[in-house]
Amino acid sequence: MPGATRYIFSIGSLNRKDNSLTFRTDEGLTHLPIEGIKELYLMNEVSLNTKLLDFLSQHGVVVHFFNYYGHYSGSYYPKDKYLSGRLRVEQAYQYKTNRMPIASAFVTGIKENMLDYFKSKQYRDPEVLKLARENLEKTNPKQNDIKRLLSVEGELWQNFYRVLNDLVDPAFISDKRVKRPPDNPLNAMISFGNSWLYSKTISQLYQTHLDQSISFLHEPSDGRFSLSLDISEVFKLVIVYPVIVTMINKKMISLASHFDKDLNYCYLKEEGRKKFVIELEKKLSSTFEHQVLKRAVSYETAIKLEGYKLSKYLLEGKSFVAFRDKAGY
Repeated sequence: MPGATRYIFSIGSLNRKDNSLTFRTDEGLTHLPIEGIKELYLMNEVSLNTKLLDFLSQHGVVVHFFNYYGHYSGSYYPKDKYLSGRLRVEQAYQYKTNRMPIASAFVTGIKENMLDYFKSKQYRDPEVLKLARENLEKTNPKQNDIKRLLSVEGELWQNFYRVLNDLVDPAFISDKRVKRPPDNPLNAMISFGNSWLYSKTISQLYQTHLDQSISFLHEPSDGRFSLSLDISEVFKLVIVYPVIVTMINKKMISLASHFDKDLNYCYLKEEGRKKFVIELEKKLSSTFEHQVLKRAVSYETAIKLEGYKLSKYLLEGKSFVAFRDKAGY
């Protein structure tokens, strides 16, 4: 995993000691140098205090909290040192006056990445691909009403989940997408992977001048970074789902060893989350040839560039086209 990101999977207490971090568990004390850390993932029950949070803020470290079951709890990041008043005003104005073109661009990006993904895969039943592509082609992201557009987005994902069942080991097959709580191993991986990507998007957009509470596709709301939801939707087909399919089909993750099920509730065990995170981080740090910049760019950087692209649209009126992996920008 990149040195800028540190994961803590054990139960324990995290504290500041002089100019470094210490993590204490029943097994002993571990020292974590603060230098180079940009993100901290607390993947279990970890106690900390305001002294530590102040120290992390001084060093610009974003902290993401997940609970014992692997569910995302929230994020803490330092004060918005990058935030621009001018951009915030423009972002709010564009939400009021120009929301639909931006929201439609995100849904178009989801659709295009979905089509590209379908074309790249082998299916047990070729008719599944044929039907999925026909359904996708009929879907029109250019709507004049946000509720209708969100309905179109929902149709896209429903179509995708039907196809996903034909791509993975039948033992993992899901009858439907169940989020809260996930009820089978495939849904557990989807929920964890999507939450992880959302947190990564928060970290990347923190480095831009955008206000993450002002979104265009999802409704802005208290208590969540809805712009990160907008942007992470486009990257699910590029980062999260390819990793899930690969891990299942290459037997890198085991139903018997890496999942726990309780009544209608299924979650990844700690070892399963560790394996999943390693593969997600590998994908995130992998590179592609960016067709505008004419150089290799990681998918992690591509998320941040999506924020810059949106900023230029808001401030300079430059066209905004959501990220498409096959197009390379």
